[in-house]
Amino acid sequence: MAQWEQYELWSLNGDKWELVAWFHDFEVASAVLRTRTYRTRLIHAVFEGNNRIKEDVLAELGATREHP
Repeated sequence: MAQWEQYELWSLNGDKWELVAWFHDFEVASAVLRTRTYRTRLIHAVFEGNNRIKEDVLAELGATREHP
């Protein structure tokens, strides 16, 4: 089966992470990440066929504490 990868932007909505966008190019994904103002993650995901076989959180921006 073919293996492919993508870079995903996920944003926290309440207490749930939601996919915002995905890109094949890291430079584009990181540029879009820098424009976000709320808690967002940049994830590198690797797929084999339609199955996600690996993911790494590359960056997380925004508030990191729920209670100061």
